[in-house]
Amino acid sequence: MTAVDDGFRLDETRMSLWQRLHHGETHMQFIRRWKLWFLLSALVIGLGLASLGVRGLNLGIDFTGGNVWTVPAGKATVTQIESAAKGAGLRDVKVQENTSTSGTGGHQFRIQAATVTGTTAQRKARFDAVDQALSKTTGSPVAQVNTDTVGPSWGKQISNKARNALIVFLIVISLYITLRFELKMALATLAALIHDLLVVVGVYSLSGFPVTPATVIAILTILGFSIYDGIVVFDRVDENSRLLTAKSNQTYGDMTNTSLNQVLMRSLNTSVTALLPIASILFIGAYLLGATTLEDFGLALFIGVISGAYSSLFIASPVLVLLKEREPRYKALRQRIAEKGARGDAAAAAGDGQVGELVGAGAGGGGAGAAVKAAAGTYSAAHPPRPRKKGKKR
Repeated sequence: MTAVDDGFRLDETRMSLWQRLHHGETHMQFIRRWKLWFLLSALVIGLGLASLGVRGLNLGIDFTGGNVWTVPAGKATVTQIESAAKGAGLRDVKVQENTSTSGTGGHQFRIQAATVTGTTAQRKARFDAVDQALSKTTGSPVAQVNTDTVGPSWGKQISNKARNALIVFLIVISLYITLRFELKMALATLAALIHDLLVVVGVYSLSGFPVTPATVIAILTILGFSIYDGIVVFDRVDENSRLLTAKSNQTYGDMTNTSLNQVLMRSLNTSVTALLPIASILFIGAYLLGATTLEDFGLALFIGVISGAYSSLFIASPVLVLLKEREPRYKALRQRIAEKGARGDAAAAAGDGQVGELVGAGAGGGGAGAAVKAAAGTYSAAHPPRPRKKGKKR
């Protein structure tokens, strides 16, 4: 006996869910509910794209250019530092409190602002005013206030190199998967990669986290993880697809669904194993130890790993099935299985009709009654009654 509950077919056996996962005997409907998975992804990506169109991305100073001041925190607060910087004439001020890397302990403030413009004398006067304001607010000597200028050209170089690396990466991966498996699997993998990129970009736009060079590195890293998880899934699908023949009782979609359940535990183990160190970077390193520069790197990795595990099961595999079942071979297989099921339903309906006719005939008497008796005799011959136990009376 089986029961269907919200996309899971739960076997009424003594095996626990963990045991069924371990043995690949779960029955989650990955393929049949592809419309639901696509709808959920479309909602998440749609929200991200809407935020991207309205708010855009919070590009870090490495991409936009500007000036950076670092100063020991002293007893000042973030609000006080921000007010002092704006009072000195800075624009687009962003203040972060980080753990000091100078070896003296304590904390320091990192103040980012738009590029100071004007003549050389005007810029020098503005820098001096900011240094004095920060020194007065924190109680630190002016000599401990450090100033750096970042030009936007460096960020553009990073963007161009990242774009070129992404294009080369996608081409190489597509060629590898096409040669290792087939072109349709490469197309499904690209669909999953685009899904992951859009999800990460959307989350960064919604959260307002700054996009830094570390973010770009993290995005390229998660693409590699997504590819790995997808290849694990497609390897099992490719192996099982060789068992499909014109007389099989499973369609390509059913076979793929079975394959996904077989590798579900491996996919979960891979994702959890990858998420644990990333969570350490994101939460312990950034929040407990104060290394907030790890937030940009850790957040992209954390979201990307989750999205990559999801897309390999719920995006890439359904896309592959939609592409493969258009092939004449698998289209004919699906049609034959559907016709076989229709004939089975018709035979069952015909059997119910014959039983009804016999029952109706029995109510009429005469020869009809004999027909009912004959049918009953046939049933009794085929299914003899159980023998009575000794010592018991009827």
